[in-house]
Amino acid sequence: MKVMAIKQDYYEVLGVPRNASDDEIKRAFRKLAFQCHPDRNREPGAEEKFKEINEAYQVLSDPEKRNRYDRYGRVDVEGGFPDFGFGGLGDILEFVFDGFGTPFGRTAQRVPQKGDSLQSHLALSFEEAVFGCSKEVEIPRIEFCPSCHGIGSAPGTNPETCPDCRGTGQVKRAFGRYINLITCSRCGGSGTVISNPCSQCRGRGKIKVKRKIKVTIPAGVDNGQRLRLDGEGSAGLYGGPPGDFYVTFSVKPHNLFHRDGSDILYELFINFAQAALGDEVRVPSLDGKADLKIPPGTQNGKIFRFKGKGIPYVDGKGRGDLLVKAAIITPQHLDKNQRRLFEELAKVLPRTEPPLDV
Repeated sequence: MKVMAIKQDYYEVLGVPRNASDDEIKRAFRKLAFQCHPDRNREPGAEEKFKEINEAYQVLSDPEKRNRYDRYGRVDVEGGFPDFGFGGLGDILEFVFDGFGTPFGRTAQRVPQKGDSLQSHLALSFEEAVFGCSKEVEIPRIEFCPSCHGIGSAPGTNPETCPDCRGTGQVKRAFGRYINLITCSRCGGSGTVISNPCSQCRGRGKIKVKRKIKVTIPAGVDNGQRLRLDGEGSAGLYGGPPGDFYVTFSVKPHNLFHRDGSDILYELFINFAQAALGDEVRVPSLDGKADLKIPPGTQNGKIFRFKGKGIPYVDGKGRGDLLVKAAIITPQHLDKNQRRLFEELAKVLPRTEPPLDV
């Protein structure tokens, strides 16, 4: 029996606490082994560091050895520590990631996966966005081949059992003294191969098509908002559901109204006389004309609110408001009579002066 002296704390070598779980130890080893393997790391001392990492992992990954190490600070190992048998960087990468991004030889499982989601833009007029509408949209997506129904074989034939993995989707590969299961490269893990592929999809089982679907757009959508159509994306993988289709809206501006959320703003131009004496006018709204009474003494920028005359809420529960903003027009060209009247008015109106003391 060989008694091995402890050169360095194994927990420190792997950079884990003494109460680290098996998974934490395994993850730490994978990371350090990848970084320090001599085929990848040419720095001096990398090979010795790599041996220390292997040594520490062999002890801490074995429950019995780890228990003795924690109790006595050393471990007795028959015949010394076994060699991993890594022949090069390719071997350690396959051991750590099995060549398919799957840690420690866990074969990539062909679990059902949702298909890709797709998106498109749709331009709407102001009225279409406010009141809602229906539009026909073209979707380029991936669908199951109608000829082979997604299996990839020519009609009347079926995929055959893969001769390399015998239908399991996995093959064994030796790494030194260890045997690891990896995904079969011939069938890609499906367990079957296609000797007589479908002529329409060339054995892929799927084709790219363009479909036109009718989209019902709810009232009240705004610029930049998206509508999701469940299940209208590309076909799923391994029996998974299809993806979704997203429609993003761009709304054209209106020549009279400005939108602010669910409210609409209309700027009403009036003259001095209307503002000073008051008036009754008709203003446009989404529902036709609306009567507005301008009170005497109305100031520039005054807001008049019409409740419930705005844009419908997308959830259908109510509407915003119509906001009418008074904008007083200053005349730029006066005839002689208009100028005389303004001059007479100026004589009787109080003159305003800005304050001179700051």
